[in-house]
Amino acid sequence: MRTQCGYGDLSMMTRASAPSSAHTSTPFSRMVRTGNLSLHVLEWVPTQESNRKVVMLVHGLASNARLWDGAASALCAKGYRVFAVDQRGHGLSDKPSSGYDMATVVNDLATLIGTLQLDQPVVAGQSWGGNVVVELAHRNPEVVAGVCAVDGGLIQLADRFSDWESCAQILAPPLLAGTSASDFEQMIRRAYAGWPETAVRGTLANMEVLADGTIRPWLSRDRHMDVLRGLWEHRPLDIVPTLRKPVLFTPAASEEHRSFDNTRD
Repeated sequence: MRTQCGYGDLSMMTRASAPSSAHTSTPFSRMVRTGNLSLHVLEWVPTQESNRKVVMLVHGLASNARLWDGAASALCAKGYRVFAVDQRGHGLSDKPSSGYDMATVVNDLATLIGTLQLDQPVVAGQSWGGNVVVELAHRNPEVVAGVCAVDGGLIQLADRFSDWESCAQILAPPLLAGTSASDFEQMIRRAYAGWPETAVRGTLANMEVLADGTIRPWLSRDRHMDVLRGLWEHRPLDIVPTLRKPVLFTPAASEEHRSFDNTRD
């Protein structure tokens, strides 16, 4: 078991509950203090030292770090050291009443990279997280080697919704609080029958299971709407042409992968 970390104020270090095998590693789970915020981080450590770039994984809206279990294990098996973070308001991270705009969320991520003393990791984000990592490459290019946006990064809700009110009305989250945990699990397994178990478990981890056996989202409805507002205000198409670090866009349900490599010497 890893005994040295040297990552500043780490108030918790445990093993996350995930299956281990010869080709995957069980992640370490820890709380990392970044200024006045504590973020929950998972870390996968390869069994052998490697000079490969570190990878940081960023989830989407109303999701959590466990979304990445399958991908992180696969990367770790190839020798990559991998981190996945619960963004503010999500999962086991702190849930302040404000700070869900894109600039603040990106600052959280840049500060986390600095606190962990990571040397320009490759940062990948899914959906809203894709927009977050694109904005990170724009605002803090010095902290990343490059970014990858998975089914996201170019989400520009204002192109679809001319005003915030209509966006909020149509994209408000479903009311799942109070649903029994067993019913929710059955619903997920029926809806996504082809998903691997890691993806199912990652989705179930979006919810806190209460003592009475019901669930509630880790991300509250009010905070969900705050994040959505920040996403509606985001204009990634304006910043992509200005990026100075490599960006890989991997749209879902498409065989075409677009890469923007605007690196300048």
